[in-house]
Amino acid sequence: MIPKSILVTGASGFVGKAVAQRLALMGMYKLILPLRTLSKDLPQGMDVIPISDIHGQSDWKEMLNGVDLVVHAAARVHVMREQAPDALAAFRKVNVEGTLNLARQAAEAGVKRFVFISSIKVLGEGTSLGIPFTAEDVPAPSDPYGISKFEAEQGLKALAMVTNMELVIIRPVLVYGPGVKANFQKMTWWLYKGIPLPFGAVRNRRSLVFLDNLVDFIVTCMNHPAAANQTFLVSDGDDVSTSDLLRKLARGLGKPARLVPIPVWLMSVGASALGKQALAQRFFGSLQVDLSKNQQLLGWTPPVSLDHGLSLTTQHFLDSQRT
Repeated sequence: MIPKSILVTGASGFVGKAVAQRLALMGMYKLILPLRTLSKDLPQGMDVIPISDIHGQSDWKEMLNGVDLVVHAAARVHVMREQAPDALAAFRKVNVEGTLNLARQAAEAGVKRFVFISSIKVLGEGTSLGIPFTAEDVPAPSDPYGISKFEAEQGLKALAMVTNMELVIIRPVLVYGPGVKANFQKMTWWLYKGIPLPFGAVRNRRSLVFLDNLVDFIVTCMNHPAAANQTFLVSDGDDVSTSDLLRKLARGLGKPARLVPIPVWLMSVGASALGKQALAQRFFGSLQVDLSKNQQLLGWTPPVSLDHGLSLTTQHFLDSQRT
């Protein structure tokens, strides 16, 4: 299936913008980008339609007219310091009600395939060392963001069963790349400033996905007939410990990695006492995914290695410090 007209939501965000840029480079100029704010980094010549918000009553009819495929990357994302009095309700408004409203209107408009960017958090917060998640594992979300993504998946599957619209669910792990924010940016900044970090004894394993790898997989799932009505996990296919990740980032920055080998159990106790168990899980726990389904079903392997992806990310960070 080669889509003639594509709707990409979330095109002002980290992933959605990269998808729009890749599709433009591929010559797919019939792109429709519903945006709340315009970005100078978006490709020229796109049909950009203003949208105030995504919720259960959003009207997508104009944007879906003639569209063959939807890539739904827009979401209320996971936040470290939640301000909403009812976090789950806030996530559900956008990630569940908004997603299902769009999908129902897409099916009614004759959209052939709906690609939903979900999250690995649908499966849980971590894995036992050496026992990766697979796409067929039973979901076990534990925070409002993960729960909302799982509920959206369930609603989309139910819709796909009673319509002719194909569904593809993609659950990325932590996405990094040039311009990445949040904890990844913080770690890079700490290394750049030469701040000693207490992670020298961490021997976990984490799966990450470089932005270009994720975009490449999304594009593969847009076109591949075998992707229809399937769920996939996606990563770089090369897991790394927190300590090794920091060493690789430091190498890319041309800085020493000042890692202090403090016992993990001691840091875990401290994090628990401070109510930072979730943060401790990200730094000390393992989260690995199995990509064998992607290779077997779609013939897909990550085109960019972990080391090269990290090198491009740190180079962008260094360039930003010089401007």
